[in-house]
Amino acid sequence: MWTLVGRGWGCARALAPRATGAALLGGPGPRPAPTFGAAPESWATDRLYSSAEFKEKLDMSRFPVENIRNFSIIAHVDHGKSTLADRLLELTGTIDKTKNNKQVLDKLQVERERGITVKAQTASLFYNCEGKQYLLNLIDTPGHVDFSYEVSRSLSACQGVLLVVDANEGIQAQTVANFFLAFEAQLSVIPVINKIDLKNADPERVENQIEKLFDIPSDECIKISAKLGTNVESVLQAVIERIPPPKVHRKNPLRALVFDSTFDQYRGVIANVALFDGVVSKGDKIVSAHTQKTYEVNEVGVLNPNEQPTHKLYAGQVGYLIAGMKDVTEAQIGDTLYLHKQPVEPLPGFKSAKPMVFAGMYPLDQSEYNNLKSAIEKLTLNDSSVTVHRDSSLALGAGWRLGFLGLLHMEVFNQRLEQEYNASVILTTPTVPYKAVLSSSKLIKARRAVQKNMIFIDQNRVMLKYLFPLNEIVVDFYDSLKSLSSGYASFDYEEAGYQTAELVKMDILLNGNTVEELVTVVHNVKAYRKNVLAKCYGGDITRKMKLLKRQAEGKKKLRKIGNVEVPKDAFIKVLKTVF
Repeated sequence: MWTLVGRGWGCARALAPRATGAALLGGPGPRPAPTFGAAPESWATDRLYSSAEFKEKLDMSRFPVENIRNFSIIAHVDHGKSTLADRLLELTGTIDKTKNNKQVLDKLQVERERGITVKAQTASLFYNCEGKQYLLNLIDTPGHVDFSYEVSRSLSACQGVLLVVDANEGIQAQTVANFFLAFEAQLSVIPVINKIDLKNADPERVENQIEKLFDIPSDECIKISAKLGTNVESVLQAVIERIPPPKVHRKNPLRALVFDSTFDQYRGVIANVALFDGVVSKGDKIVSAHTQKTYEVNEVGVLNPNEQPTHKLYAGQVGYLIAGMKDVTEAQIGDTLYLHKQPVEPLPGFKSAKPMVFAGMYPLDQSEYNNLKSAIEKLTLNDSSVTVHRDSSLALGAGWRLGFLGLLHMEVFNQRLEQEYNASVILTTPTVPYKAVLSSSKLIKARRAVQKNMIFIDQNRVMLKYLFPLNEIVVDFYDSLKSLSSGYASFDYEEAGYQTAELVKMDILLNGNTVEELVTVVHNVKAYRKNVLAKCYGGDITRKMKLLKRQAEGKKKLRKIGNVEVPKDAFIKVLKTVF
């Protein structure tokens, strides 16, 4: 197979060769990316490169630091991040332009079924602009509040972001949250107003919102339709012009930040790395700053968007690294990798993700405990924001207590276990963490929602800030908000510390013993009982005596029955009903 590459004027895409054959297991092999070994001045005539030559010429040293741009796409959920990523992949020739290009970077089955991004994905794009060959490292991030930790990690490998805003919906909660993540990281922000093709689109109104809320001049906004491809090329031009190249040093010793990872059952841990200093290549001996273990690098490369091995990776570039890490505990997100004989000061890691929702997880059959344990370990490598602690239950056996960033996060994790590892589990009712202060068997005075701030974004939109108890918003608040507002309101939250409240630990007793799986903390539950004498009036003493006698006989009968045995299936049905 041959591919024609010609010299052009202005900005043009770099054509990638088509599929060159089949890889192992019968799938299409990774598509090599062009790197154009000669300087632009030597492109006097069109030239044919064979696919083998393209692969051989994948030399990452041909991209000087000043020609590298590392950026993420951030937005509120459903504002068009993944669609924009699809168009950028097409414009740069990274993928063929077809009608089937939808959520190309969303590789998980759960992402395609739900139509959302839950896992940040990286792709290296090669783009020719004004005679210079640029390396654009794109990271597509999730939009839902539960996966904001994925966004914060991704931003550590970037120098700028594309902030996508729906021209119809305007600025929403997660738009604000993601903007401030980028702002705090001191990244360049390029506002992109998407979906201008919609009937009710009002890009001018959204421009004013962006200027008022983020203090970004309206003339810096780029108006596009990612679905139709309208004006998307301007986005690439803005990435080159407005996002600075990374500040790195290739002559210094290697310092590589692990910002994400996946697990391959044949090759072990595949670490996504951003190089801040130095060079790494196959055969290098590297050390993990976290574990102090030494490894030999088996493969380095870029994602294009599939894995494409390269000779080396250089400072300023984003790619992947495989070094024979077989144990999931060896690949820590935020770890620094350096050369064995050249130790360096570790890079700043990440703030630990703080779980908001906790639930128990148990295998349906205890004989599957070890298989489920292995599945959870591998999945938590791909999702380091999940916390895992061993747990046990008299009714359900051995299991784990898992911490998640939200209810959707918990649902997605459970769905991935079923789809990717064929694991069926029992999931207990989700709860949130509490700090209990006991005083004379009472918990302390209650304090519910308190309004903290109100900002009018424009004539039709207002942003309200409230201080809420976490258990009031995690489980069903978002659904209720969407229902009451007919889907127009959006919602975001962050931890605000602990507040005192009058709470009650509600125990469910069976044979006089507490069933831990059904225990929950609730707000001010009063005792409930039925007064069998309530309808008996003053002179009806005979009826009163009969009822009291019947009640006493019932209690006596219950005492004779003794303990009640509840089968495991009954517990499972109760937990499913409650959840």
